[in-house]
Amino acid sequence: MEKKQGQSEVNHTSMKIIAAIIAAALVIVLTAIFILPLVSSPQDTGGARTVTDMIGNTVVIPTDINRIVITCCGGATHEVMVMGGSDRIVAQPAKCIMPQLKVMKPGFSAVTDAGSFDEVNVEQIVALHPDVVVAAVTSEKGNTKIREAGIPVITVMVGRGNISQLKREFTIMGNLLGNEQQAASLNTYWDTKLALVKERVAGIPAEQKIRVYYMLGKTTHTNGGGWWGQEFITAAGGINVAEELGTIRDTSVEQLVRWNPDVIILSSNEGTFIPVDEVKNNDQLASIEAVRNNRIYECPIGSFWWDRPSPEAPLGILWLAKTIYPEKFTDIDLKAETQAFFRTYYGYNLSDQEYEKFLNPQPAKN
Repeated sequence: MEKKQGQSEVNHTSMKIIAAIIAAALVIVLTAIFILPLVSSPQDTGGARTVTDMIGNTVVIPTDINRIVITCCGGATHEVMVMGGSDRIVAQPAKCIMPQLKVMKPGFSAVTDAGSFDEVNVEQIVALHPDVVVAAVTSEKGNTKIREAGIPVITVMVGRGNISQLKREFTIMGNLLGNEQQAASLNTYWDTKLALVKERVAGIPAEQKIRVYYMLGKTTHTNGGGWWGQEFITAAGGINVAEELGTIRDTSVEQLVRWNPDVIILSSNEGTFIPVDEVKNNDQLASIEAVRNNRIYECPIGSFWWDRPSPEAPLGILWLAKTIYPEKFTDIDLKAETQAFFRTYYGYNLSDQEYEKFLNPQPAKN
């Protein structure tokens, strides 16, 4: 009888210990549930987070970005659009809004212009209460003024970078606007289209590759190997005859004749619009293969120049590849490709007429 009573007391004590352990464990679990979410990570501190921009600055920004000021050109607006942030733009330079953008987003015509690059109106920017300013890596004077006013600045390459840098910029913009999935999709699109072109032109012997001269708003203005024109031409499988210039962007008529390019592509993203006929009728260029064989082409202008870096730049690379190696790309329907891109990344149904205007650029209207 005493033995049974002792066992009962032991069992009772064990039950108390187990209950105490369970209670302690419950306290620990509840503490974790209610306290740990209050401990912020370095990237998300007290309603703020950090982003590393294209110049390497670690920038503290609000968790939610609702008001954006843009002080540069170079496709920055297009990147914001692709990431679903066009309605959050409260200011951008009027000179940077391409005509097609005004068609796609009529509200852009009424958006405040608070200046651009180093010529910014800081007081006007402050009055707009932006969460962030998207600015060029090249406008440090203007960017410093904005930072000193207490506004975070995210720098972008505005045409200064290469393909890999531009893809990193898309990732940053997706992070900034909370749309990492769209940024990843855009980067995958780039990888897929560039790989397609690379595969198609891979078998062309070096001596048979098309040699291209990029005429940029003036007969002797071009891009050496240190500029986006190099990326544009080589990604399409061509050879940039001006590569040797490096970061220099001007040459001479005599040098152009010596280079003797197979193809000349014309763009007005700098300088003035040059009609094809003006090049064809230039007696100084008459001996050049491209002129003799009538292989002079205007670069298309979509919602941005297709020969410049922006989200839609792969369309320009496809256009150039198809233009200089038509036999390699007979199955590529560039109109369908363009319309699909605009639907997917700009949320816009591009008409056949709008597409045709892209391929037939005209001088800018004053």
